[in-house]
Amino acid sequence: MLLRQIKYFVTVVECNSFTQAAEKCFISQSAISQQIKALENDIGVELLQRENRKFYLTDAGEYFYHHGKELLNKAEKIKQETYNIGKNNKVQLKIGYLNFYDGIKLQKVIADFYKKYPQIVIQIISGNHEDLYNGLRHNEMDIVLSDQRRAFSDEYVNLHLVYGNCYIKIAKNNVLASKKFVTLEDLRFILCILVASRQQENNEQDFYQNTLGFNTKFIFAKTLEEAQLMVIANRGFMPIELIGDKQDKSDLFSKIPLYQDGKQIRRNYCAFWRKENTNFYIEEFARILKNSFKEV
Repeated sequence: MLLRQIKYFVTVVECNSFTQAAEKCFISQSAISQQIKALENDIGVELLQRENRKFYLTDAGEYFYHHGKELLNKAEKIKQETYNIGKNNKVQLKIGYLNFYDGIKLQKVIADFYKKYPQIVIQIISGNHEDLYNGLRHNEMDIVLSDQRRAFSDEYVNLHLVYGNCYIKIAKNNVLASKKFVTLEDLRFILCILVASRQQENNEQDFYQNTLGFNTKFIFAKTLEEAQLMVIANRGFMPIELIGDKQDKSDLFSKIPLYQDGKQIRRNYCAFWRKENTNFYIEEFARILKNSFKEV
């Protein structure tokens, strides 16, 4: 079975005519008929049911048409990517990450990836979970590092990376700063600082309140830097998740493990990208990202 034969078959189906398909493929009508017959013989089933000058797709033909078309698109994509790699063509890779991510692993992964593929133009985009999800949906991002908040979708590659440990950042002079760990109950009367755009404030509050069980009031910062300044000013605490990075020592705030039911709260972190947009550079970045968390 050759890609050329699949192309002939798909073209015949889409043109609904052997004659028009032959013209489009620049071969004779008899040749395209012979190639499709050879394809059917190779597979061992009939793809087209012929009646006089008309034809109809069999169930097998219907299946083969849709998946054959996907295969042709994939082959064309591989061809184009191979050309780009061989010519060192500039390709942009748009990487999204959670705006409260607190660690150096992602920075190292990006540095390692760029060292290996300096021809790639890397664009870094931060946002909350919904920002990243919408960025993938609308093809504004190629791959994102995010937490899992909904059931995995078959439309996406959902690559598990690591379970992140939940902490809070709180001012050094806060009464909770000396505790070995805190619970959600400990935080009831302290403002929770979240990083979110105005459009996503309700979504973030709903997740922390109704999914994670934070029973407190919320205030919002537009950036991680603004949120950290609010923590330093002792306006409240900021929930963060460390995914394998060593905690940094700071004289400005404390990082305290967040516990529930006697153990530290953990969240599932994954790399996500749309299956239909999969290419060599996305998979290579994901591979380096995955390897960076193997020791965690």
